[in-house]
Amino acid sequence: MPEHARGKPIELWWQDEARVGQQGTLTYTWADKGSRPPAPRDCRYSWAYIFGAVCPVRGTGAALVLPYADKEAMTLHLAEISQAVVPGAHAVVIVDGAGWHKPGGRLKLPHNISTLTLPPYSPELNPQENIWQFLRQNYLSNRVFETYTAIVEACCAAWNALVRQPEQITSIASRDWAGQVNI
Repeated sequence: MPEHARGKPIELWWQDEARVGQQGTLTYTWADKGSRPPAPRDCRYSWAYIFGAVCPVRGTGAALVLPYADKEAMTLHLAEISQAVVPGAHAVVIVDGAGWHKPGGRLKLPHNISTLTLPPYSPELNPQENIWQFLRQNYLSNRVFETYTAIVEACCAAWNALVRQPEQITSIASRDWAGQVNI
């Protein structure tokens, strides 16, 4: 924790990115027993990345839909999260071990953000994975996107629908073991 963050309120944010595109995701659907309902599947290769983060205590999130997943994109996302942090607070953004999450080089951390890296091969510790599951099951699956623009628009619509439901974010992303933070 940087020295300038000591004594400030701490917010925990969970961050991850998800690829959404023409290959799509198939999910379960209700149908008559024994039937095989059709599900569209595309074979083209266009996609976008949703860089998303949620703060379950506040029931809020911050996201960007970008064409690439790299350090420049992550820097933009951290700047977006930084704007969503309560003024005067410091955010600890919990990330996985992706190469573009490591500070240094081209990744710039805003003054009100620190990152904490999860152990390798532990997606079950990151509630943001459950957010992706919710978005795919409710907004992004069983679809064919005609263009890259359609992918971006669907990602934005899905994320905006999520952040209009703060109780949903809190319900999905809260973890008892990550409750109160005092530093």
